Amino acid sequence: MARILLVDDDADLRSIFREKLEYSGHEIDEADSAEVALSKVSAFDPAVVVTDVRMDGMTGLELLSRIRESMEFVDVIVMTGHDTMMSAVEAMKSGAFDYLVKPVGLKELEVVVDRCLSDQEVSRAAVEQREMDGEEADDESEEGVRKVVGRDPRMIEIYKMIGVLSRNRATVLVRGDTGTGKEMIARAVHDHSIHSDEPFIAVNCTALTDTLLESELFGHVRGAFTGAVGGKKGYFELAGRGTIFLDEIGDTSPDFQSKLLRVLQERQFYPVGGEQPRTTEARVVAATHQPMEELVAEGGFREDLYFRLQVVEIHVPSLRDRKADIPLLAKHLLGGIRRETGATVRAISDEAMVCIQEYDWPGNVRELENALTRAAIVARGLLIGPDHLTLGIHADVSVSPKASDRVPEGDLTLDAAIEGQIRRVLEQTEGNKTEAASLLGISRSRLTRHVERLSL
Repeated sequence: MARILLVDDDADLRSIFREKLEYSGHEIDEADSAEVALSKVSAFDPAVVVTDVRMDGMTGLELLSRIRESMEFVDVIVMTGHDTMMSAVEAMKSGAFDYLVKPVGLKELEVVVDRCLSDQEVSRAAVEQREMDGEEADDESEEGVRKVVGRDPRMIEIYKMIGVLSRNRATVLVRGDTGTGKEMIARAVHDHSIHSDEPFIAVNCTALTDTLLESELFGHVRGAFTGAVGGKKGYFELAGRGTIFLDEIGDTSPDFQSKLLRVLQERQFYPVGGEQPRTTEARVVAATHQPMEELVAEGGFREDLYFRLQVVEIHVPSLRDRKADIPLLAKHLLGGIRRETGATVRAISDEAMVCIQEYDWPGNVRELENALTRAAIVARGLLIGPDHLTLGIHADVSVSPKASDRVPEGDLTLDAAIEGQIRRVLEQTEGNKTEAASLLGISRSRLTRHVERLSL
């Protein structure tokens, strides 16, 4: 049972809705205007406000804004008989739980109210659980946004290498599948170097033609080509002693590769159309998802340049190969997503986390971030649930465990999925709850409660 405030200037409609919701066990109060509703909210303390948009005086959207400003945990369902894109956008932008177009069916209203109350219950439980577990707040600093996240042994080796590189200016080649976060690694190398106050300049080599790429990196002199009415400094000159990050270096042409080789060998380059060499002290960090050894063998990439680039080589593992990092990474990404989108979500439900960990993430960290961004926008409470996730290229793609891990037919509940995941991890850790909790991305106390609740 919950308290629900109905706000509409149509007394007959309020009466019909009241009868239906009271029959469902809810306590109802009414208001015929937004002004009256505001005067009742504090005393009645509703969990949900259902309001019309167009009323005399204050509108339903204005009421929504006033409620969201001062009562964070009161959800508002907006109804209108004059549906327009602008009113729908404004309602959802202002934080409405849902937007219904009149005539609103009694069953439709009941379903939306039940969903709203269910989300509130789950959200409260999640917040209480986080407080009980003593989970640390997300790092809200800019440094936290840019840090590389992961506890997989391969990631630890990468962190150690970044530390080693902070003491020198060696050229670095970062390799890994698309979306694994190669640029983040390059930024970390720069940020921890002694010249971190100098520029970090990222260049996507596949996004530019050879001529534009050379002009951007090396600059050009006046009259070098049509439209070059003045000279321009290139990134190698502008970077000073900072870092030039060359993404997708494996896709560049042999001609460009020859010019880049000269830069690495002699620390000199010629601007496009120029006759006098210029020098650079910038560090080069290159990245590729290409199989470089095959490219070299086939003549698609210069062997001497390859050896120059791989003075230090860092391999970034795919997300499917470090699934134990997913909970930690997801929570970190969610903090950044909240800052970028203004989303209200604070956590990811255990059920949603199971779905996230079961999926293979062919698009790696980038795909995970995109999926969480969409979920954070779609979710209207404080919690991301399984129904907020869209995994794969198509919206109806579902997460399918391996045949050996499938939940038995006839038992497709979320509890069964959680139980299966916990059993697998406990078997993997030979019953070590501390290690299992770390792999699952939850506290040991929460794991113990799951074990006891599910009688494992």
